[in-house]
Amino acid sequence: MSRKISALSVAIAALVLAACAGGGGGSAANGGSTTLPGMPDLAITATLPNGKTGTIGEELPGEGLGTIDDTFWSATLGGFTQQEFSQALGFPPGTKITLTNLSKDVTHTLDFVAKIKGPPANFPPDPKLPVDASGGKFKKGYASGPISPGKSVTITLAKSGIYLIGCAFHYSEGMHTVLVIGKGATPGPQATPPAR
Repeated sequence: MSRKISALSVAIAALVLAACAGGGGGSAANGGSTTLPGMPDLAITATLPNGKTGTIGEELPGEGLGTIDDTFWSATLGGFTQQEFSQALGFPPGTKITLTNLSKDVTHTLDFVAKIKGPPANFPPDPKLPVDASGGKFKKGYASGPISPGKSVTITLAKSGIYLIGCAFHYSEGMHTVLVIGKGATPGPQATPPAR
C-alpha cells in the first residue's frame, strides 16, 4: 500500500510539473498514456508538451477493459481505451495515434462504423465492417486490418468529427466506442474492470 501511495505522490508531482511547463493538465486529448513502472494497476495520463502522440489500447471488454454505460452518449461502450479501461476517445485533429492490441491471444481491428452529429451514439446492429486494411488517414471506410496480439498500427486522425468505431471480429460482443476528433477533445469516463 505504501508503494502505491509513493507512486501516486510521484505521479501527482509529475502532473504538477507538466502543468507548470505549459502542458496544461492531465488529459490524453493532447498527449499519451503513461503507466508508472512496476504499477500495472495505476495508470496516470499526462499531457505531452508536443501534443502529437497518443495511444489507444484494444481487447475484448471481458478480457480486462470492461464496458461503460456512458450517459452522455446514451450507449454502452467497450473494447477500446485511451487510458486504462473502456471509454469514449478524444484527440485533436492531426494526432497520430498508435493502436495496440492488448489481448494475449485474440486478433482485433479498428474500423470506421459511422459518423454522427452528437449524442446519442446509436450503434447499428450489424454493420458490414471490412477485415482487409485500407490504411492511411482515418475517414469513412477506414479499416486497420487484422492486428495480432501485441501488434500495433499507426493512424492519422486528420478530420474533425464524431465517429463510431468497432472491431470487425467482435462488434457483436460489444467491442465498439465513440471517437471524437476535435480541438480540446478529451476521453470520457472509464469503465470499471470486469469481474475475474
